[in-house]
Amino acid sequence: MKIITIIGARPQFIKAGSVSREIAKHKAITEVIIHTGQHFDTNMSEVFFDEMKIPKPNYNLDINGLGHGAMTGQMLEKIEQVLLKEKPDWVMVYGDTNSTLAGALSASKLHIKVAHIEAGLRSFNIKMPEEINRILTDRISKLLFCPTDTAVENLKKEGFYQFDCNIINSGDVMLDGAIFYKELAQQPKIELQDKYILCTVHRAENTDDPLRLKTIFKALNKIAQETQVILPLHPRTKNIIQKLQIDITDLTIISPVGYLEMVWLINNTQLVMTDSGGLQKEAFFFKKPCITLRDETEWIELLKTGWNKLVSPTTAEAIYSAYHLALESKGKTVNPYGEGHASKRIIEALLNTV
Repeated sequence: MKIITIIGARPQFIKAGSVSREIAKHKAITEVIIHTGQHFDTNMSEVFFDEMKIPKPNYNLDINGLGHGAMTGQMLEKIEQVLLKEKPDWVMVYGDTNSTLAGALSASKLHIKVAHIEAGLRSFNIKMPEEINRILTDRISKLLFCPTDTAVENLKKEGFYQFDCNIINSGDVMLDGAIFYKELAQQPKIELQDKYILCTVHRAENTDDPLRLKTIFKALNKIAQETQVILPLHPRTKNIIQKLQIDITDLTIISPVGYLEMVWLINNTQLVMTDSGGLQKEAFFFKKPCITLRDETEWIELLKTGWNKLVSPTTAEAIYSAYHLALESKGKTVNPYGEGHASKRIIEALLNTV
């Protein structure tokens, strides 16, 4: 069996790495990895792949820095060329990026079976490009690997049991990765106090709205008077902050860190504050309370179990209040994302599907 894995962003490499390590145990499977280049990252050198124990891509398409239409179109063209050459049995895609949709579409039009990992996730915000990518990719996939019962239920409500596909609650491959990388975590070379809050802000819904962004940093500055706030700052967010002349002097601003350093920071923080989807789950994996600075989240389980607090960044007082409440309470002891064996279930299902 030949599987082509399509990925275009650092988080997808980390997730795919868990599945690739499982694939390596099976001599009957050959994996070919395509990196679309969607999220250009100068740090993704050979050292990155060696440290992360991730197979190096067989193909680098180098498609980045374009609008949604141009990017997806170029990916369709180049991925199709690779598929015609490699003739795989399956194309495996992850999550909800343009790379995900382009890979699924390319395979579908060539009548190659698609396996979608992280299927069934919904924010119910159709204005998000990611939501469109999720829905369309799910619809043309043969195997839908859902990370949670909620994701399975979403597909059921949308009528997927009427389609020619198999829906499987595999558990979450991100949990597989968190367990694996916890042992490899590296302390970053930054000045840390005994207690700190880890924060990230990068989503367009916050960074492109001056009022929301100013509100977030007003709250963070107030929190920093009590507890150190560590903020790995993306260059794009940094440029916007400088343009709006937002005060960040009370915060501990650091450059974006590698994944192994990020795992260490998550594992040792008191609390995570973020607008990132993946970081919400990683906080839970390490049993850290999380405040999500958004209007909605795909990870409903975390809200229901009390590990995550959803706070729309409209007032600094609401964020500050949520910070204190989160420190004082922990969520229920539950495992909505499985036990860390998602990769094994995914490969077993692929081998057993005709």
